[in-house]
Amino acid sequence: MAYLGELISIGVAFSWTATALLSEYGSKRLGNLTLNVLRMSLALVFSMVMFWVVMGSPLPVGGSAEAYGWMLLSGLVGYVIGDFCLFQCYIIIGSRYGQLFMTLAPLSAALTAWLTLGQQMTPMSILAMFVTLAGIGISVLGRGERHKVALKLPLKGVLFAIGAALCQGIGLVLSKIGMDHYDIGAIPKWLVPFSANFFRCIAGIIGFTLLLYFREGLTPLRKAIHDKRGMSVATATTIFGPFIGVGFSLMAVQYTSAGIASTLMALTPIIILLPSYWLFHERITMKAIIGAIISVAGVSLFFLG
Repeated sequence: MAYLGELISIGVAFSWTATALLSEYGSKRLGNLTLNVLRMSLALVFSMVMFWVVMGSPLPVGGSAEAYGWMLLSGLVGYVIGDFCLFQCYIIIGSRYGQLFMTLAPLSAALTAWLTLGQQMTPMSILAMFVTLAGIGISVLGRGERHKVALKLPLKGVLFAIGAALCQGIGLVLSKIGMDHYDIGAIPKWLVPFSANFFRCIAGIIGFTLLLYFREGLTPLRKAIHDKRGMSVATATTIFGPFIGVGFSLMAVQYTSAGIASTLMALTPIIILLPSYWLFHERITMKAIIGAIISVAGVSLFFLG
């Protein structure tokens, strides 16, 4: 089928849009830490079911101790720190602005790969960074009472959003390092990222459970388990995010180039504009639309360059 990869990529962008909106609602209803403990646990269960169906065993195989170590570290950075920051920014500034800042994640990954793996930064990549930053700046900056330029959003929420993007990029590179230590002969190539994500989820469960225990105790978790609507949101968030989102993003690059797939999957900040208006009554300005388009264009330059 022609353009199958492109269609899958656009579907992934919609899937991640649903994840962002559900996560904003779920974080406000259940709490950031509680929702993440549930997400990580459900993602682990879904992964075990998939391994059992595909490989005949609920546990992943094919990785060395070194690979598992890198994946646990990736889970600590990408899930525990990154998702904590992301969901916290959803609570403070909303999923629409949160996803706009997440366009910085590929740029964070490029810088991390440059520092750790020696991957070169091309002039086009550097230009892409400035274009993406310009798009974000147009959306979130305005005139203040005392200054010509002022931040329209709470600084705390912006810092959480930037932290989430940085951690997602760093976590991605750590995952790549870990997956390079897998034995492809012992496991289908397409299953390696899911096996890697299994150990990232383990790190996520441990990290989020400890944070929840020391900050709020386990009472919120017990209450959430008996909250039918909250559990429905947590389940949907898990399916659209770490399960379907990851799986179909990997499938997309099998049918089209990684650059085209990544660019189309980066459309979330634009797709989310109307749903955030309908669900959360967030006002859409022309500046917000222009800023989102410029930011996505920056990501396009990064991948297509």
